[in-house]
Amino acid sequence: MTTDLLANVTCVAVAGRGLLIEGPPGSGKSRLALALIDRGAVLVGDDGVRLERRGERMWAHPPPHIAGRIEIRGVGIATLPTASAPLCLALALDEPPGRLPEPVLTELAGIPLPRLAFGAPGQDALCAEWALRLHGLPSPGDFA
Repeated sequence: MTTDLLANVTCVAVAGRGLLIEGPPGSGKSRLALALIDRGAVLVGDDGVRLERRGERMWAHPPPHIAGRIEIRGVGIATLPTASAPLCLALALDEPPGRLPEPVLTELAGIPLPRLAFGAPGQDALCAEWALRLHGLPSPGDFA
């Protein structure tokens, strides 16, 4: 089991599946996370997550010292409930998608994770949920 910190990312659990949101500062990571939370997702971490390898899957946990806090740009810091989740998909907000994009496999500590370009204006929580449904790994419980 390896444990690492991954900085400058935001992660939420959507129906128990971890959705990692990547992008530079100001790209909308927290805003997308808040929209997903408004639709029922749970915060894992804002501006960082703790990663843990469990077998052939990578899990995201709330980061130490800032667990439960999310920055709402121009508003302040809010405190929310958190959860841990197996990572199932990464969305890259700094990469504009094609019309019918296909995810590429990236690796976190040697564990493959689908990654989808998601940076076009207008991509919202509903699109992120559909991206997870169409391109994300199944939850580990789905293998049984």
